[in-house]
Amino acid sequence: MENLIIIPARLESSRLPNKPLAEIAGVPMIIHVMNRAIESKCGDVIIATPNKEIFDIVNFYNGIAIMTKFSHESGSDRIFEALEKYDKNKKYKIIINLQGDLPNINPLLINLTYKLLTEDSSADISTLCSPIFNKREIENPNIVKAYIKNLVRPIYANDFVRIPGSYEHKKLFHHLGIYGYKRRSLKKFISLSQSPREKELKLEQLRALDNGMKIVIDFTDDIPIGVDTENDLNNIRKEFE
Repeated sequence: MENLIIIPARLESSRLPNKPLAEIAGVPMIIHVMNRAIESKCGDVIIATPNKEIFDIVNFYNGIAIMTKFSHESGSDRIFEALEKYDKNKKYKIIINLQGDLPNINPLLINLTYKLLTEDSSADISTLCSPIFNKREIENPNIVKAYIKNLVRPIYANDFVRIPGSYEHKKLFHHLGIYGYKRRSLKKFISLSQSPREKELKLEQLRALDNGMKIVIDFTDDIPIGVDTENDLNNIRKEFE
């Protein structure tokens, strides 16, 4: 395959430490995410991690893990190091960055992220979002929102926020933790310095927008649970049970 799915994972999450190794139905969360990626049949799959504990768990479950530096500022920086180490011959043309805290993601969404890039020659990055029907989601800073001015296809993100600020609520959408990159776009992205907004909000996609890169978006009603807190982890455990 010419596509590679890379799942960045580290133990040092500020809100839920060690979450990649949290067991869900007896299996570490990172392995559930790896299995969803494999089920998508969208590309080869590797885990990018600075932690030996994650490396060993992935190998125990017959996956492929690549050790990376601790110092990366974002998941995309981490996946680029893993890509360069794993793919020295530059075989892969499209890279999917799948967050390691989406254990119940529908594999079809991974395919949709890939398809967006193949259909839009001008886009640098692809991602997904879903409608927001609950006012509490709008105000919840743990739920990242994509702001979209114009819903005429192809649809591009104009901004990403944690709280709505002055944006119209009807133009805010629940952002899902998955990105597709054309390889050249990923290389450009990691060559850029973190933007002030990226540092402030801890949203790496703002680095792309603040430097004029185009992020194409599609919609889904199939929202995976992103595990950011202990409550999220309890909810996902109940779902798997």
